[in-house]
Amino acid sequence: MDRFTFRGVYTAMVTPFTKTDNIDEQALYDLINSQIAGGVSGLVPCGTSGESPTLSHLEHDRVIALTVHYAKGRVPVIAGTGSNATSEAIQLSRHAQTNGADACLLVNPYYNKPTQKGLYLHFKAVADSVDIPCILYNIKGRTGVNIDTDTLIRLANDCPNIVGVKEASGNLLQMEEVIKRRPEGFSVLSGDDNLSLDLIERGGDGVVSVASNICPVLMSKMISLALDGKRTEARGIEKELVPLFKACFLETNPIPIKTAMARYDWCEESFRLPLCTLENEEHRRALYQALDELDAVGAITRR
Repeated sequence: MDRFTFRGVYTAMVTPFTKTDNIDEQALYDLINSQIAGGVSGLVPCGTSGESPTLSHLEHDRVIALTVHYAKGRVPVIAGTGSNATSEAIQLSRHAQTNGADACLLVNPYYNKPTQKGLYLHFKAVADSVDIPCILYNIKGRTGVNIDTDTLIRLANDCPNIVGVKEASGNLLQMEEVIKRRPEGFSVLSGDDNLSLDLIERGGDGVVSVASNICPVLMSKMISLALDGKRTEARGIEKELVPLFKACFLETNPIPIKTAMARYDWCEESFRLPLCTLENEEHRRALYQALDELDAVGAITRR
């Protein structure tokens, strides 16, 4: 298959819950329309920010199907379908394909800490089970294992539908090596908002963003400028966003960003255990201060 290069801002969407702990489908609908109106390049439901480990299979499938339905083809939907069980990742990925997702996002298998051979066999099995593009999600801090560059490039060469990587290793040297060795059309996206411009300046393609949940317009503008080579302008916007980037990780993602979304009525301040509301009130004050600064310049999207 021909590679489709994923470039720009892809929002790692929160999953809104009602006060009774069900999926809030109206809030999801409103969020999707706001994101698209804000200029994002695509949507990523059921990732880390979407609290995917606490969704039942039925809920997981429902959120992806609804996202595809609500997006109506206006932007690509990259469905989070990874798992630490290969059979489960295959099942989730096939469901996403059947329901019209444009691509799958496959996180490293977590907890069981496979070898590089195991990682290769896992991702190849999932990619071979679907026809849509697959983007690997390398995040050692969450999964306990890193996809070595040799393994990643081998997968990219052996599996035509493995078309990119979301790089959240935090290792810019590793990202540079991937960019240098990648096949033509292979996308390298930052998994960290604060490293997105550093990655783009090294030849990367964009970001899967947490912050764009609440400020899609400004994030989209920053990444667009960076991809156009307008570094000074992009860095100027980044300076405005840095306090939010930092605040979003004062506690475990997605606790801060979902707290921010709740403040502007996008969702309830509701989490699935073992995640919970912000523990530290100093963290809440820092988050609100960052939001107030952006709101003062019209950068916060309100429901």
